[in-house]
Amino acid sequence: MLLVYTQKITPRLRYTFKHLMTRILGIPVDFTTKIETFIAHNEVKMSYVKQPLGDEFFVRCQDLLFEQGIGEVELTIQQWDEIPCFFPASEKSTVPYDIFAASFYMLSRYEEYLPYVKDEHGRYTAQESLAFKNNFLTIPVVDIWCQKFLKIFQEKFPNIVAEKRTFTYKPIVNIPVAFAYKKRGMIRTLGGFATDIVRLRFSRFIDRLAVLIGMKEDPYDNFEAFIKLHKEYKTKAFYFFQIGDYSTYDHNISVYKNVFIRLIKNVSDYSKVGLLASYDSSADIKKLKMEKKRLTTSINKPVKRVRQHYNMLNMPQFYRNLIDLEFTEDYSMGYRDTIGFRAGTCSPFYFYDIGMEIQTPLQVHPFCMQFTGEVDAEIFTDEIMKMATEVQKVNGTFAAVFHNVVLSEQNIAWKKLYINLLKNIS
Repeated sequence: MLLVYTQKITPRLRYTFKHLMTRILGIPVDFTTKIETFIAHNEVKMSYVKQPLGDEFFVRCQDLLFEQGIGEVELTIQQWDEIPCFFPASEKSTVPYDIFAASFYMLSRYEEYLPYVKDEHGRYTAQESLAFKNNFLTIPVVDIWCQKFLKIFQEKFPNIVAEKRTFTYKPIVNIPVAFAYKKRGMIRTLGGFATDIVRLRFSRFIDRLAVLIGMKEDPYDNFEAFIKLHKEYKTKAFYFFQIGDYSTYDHNISVYKNVFIRLIKNVSDYSKVGLLASYDSSADIKKLKMEKKRLTTSINKPVKRVRQHYNMLNMPQFYRNLIDLEFTEDYSMGYRDTIGFRAGTCSPFYFYDIGMEIQTPLQVHPFCMQFTGEVDAEIFTDEIMKMATEVQKVNGTFAAVFHNVVLSEQNIAWKKLYINLLKNIS
């Protein structure tokens, strides 16, 4: 048991230490504000204050974990053995940076509470982030900081044994459109034929016709093949189905069609299934509640997992809505158009609501890349493997989001990449 002496025990401090020391490093931690209790403790201990009491393991604290609400935070990026860090500490500090304050800043998404320039969908973009501006978006800095801290900590306490984590690959599959051509209704089907003709997409016209008359399999109906693939490589995939109403950004078939319900049930028998919340539900809790009820009814199981379509992650309101509807796991923490670690970590963590100043029961599962088929798969290969290597070094979770659309035979390069990831890093 690690005993931490501090002048004030706040929810932020408890949340951050519990996550870094216990959930990542596996070291139990307790706190005290009494000097005599700290001095009498003969086991592992450290102080987290402005000045050390003596020659104990000491990390000089910044003010962030003792404040409430949001304020302007002055950040200067420096290097800790070639790893970007901020909140530098004095020379007396055993660790040259306050990794606890810096980690809280990243995990709580503090910067997303501050004013920022939104994109056309009202989203926070990677380009606004501290990590992007300072070139450390593609490394899980929080997990790296923890490993560096552990090395110094074990030099002081050689008998301390950290919990050994194992590297995990977690493929996440979005299902925004279950089928390319079939079961889409008369009006949408006729409209598709008309669009193919107007845009001179004659090969697509032929494919559509072949599927509809039963001469060819629908190109997006590849679920059985990928269930077998995941079994072969002993990898658990997470599938997220979009079942909201048809709209400008949501184009799936009706959830009331039996073939769609059977598909969802079949996938849920072999894999983890969650809700791909519709574009409009990001700001409408009633729609989100309705979609959760639809999926629950379809699979006859409680629905605890959710992702936001288009990554419409509006902090903190969307997460508050999830908590109100009793979701327990979110898989939206990442960027749709940029690879990297949005919260600076490759480890699941609990959402801390700065407005309420509490740790919530919602567990956030971050991903570091999302493939939509809008770019060439080969462009990403080197960066993907570099990030996977960084995650392997800290024994974290390498989570990547794919769409069933880009895993079809129409996207051979993406399908090849998906299989290679299973072979090489699963």
